[in-house]
Amino acid sequence: MIIKTVRISKNGRDKLIRLKSKTGIQNWNILCRWALCYSLREGTVPADVKIKEENVLEMSWVVFAGEYGEIYEGIIKEWCLEHGILVTDENVEKYFKLHLERGIGYLSGTNFIKNLEDLLRRTGDKNGDIS
Repeated sequence: MIIKTVRISKNGRDKLIRLKSKTGIQNWNILCRWALCYSLREGTVPADVKIKEENVLEMSWVVFAGEYGEIYEGIIKEWCLEHGILVTDENVEKYFKLHLERGIGYLSGTNFIKNLEDLLRRTGDKNGDIS
């Protein structure tokens, strides 16, 4: 388990609220999973910024990951290896959080996502195609 509790910043929570209203996806964990995967797909290292953990939105790792906890953890570890980052508990947690916040920003920061279909199209492949 990467962490016991996933904490989203106030800024991240506000962005998730907008995504919820646009897409109709009501579960925070589902949107957070999309955001994490979207950021990981970017292929670049997220900026090493201090994330304000104001405890505005929290969920357990089990709620975030569901039955796929080991897969998400493995993906983060593999990403670290591919980018030459030492796989330690601290680094895995750090880059999980950075990817999650960046992914939330990416998905909510575009005016391309106005509904669920736009989310599917935007996250389908590198070009935004789901066909």
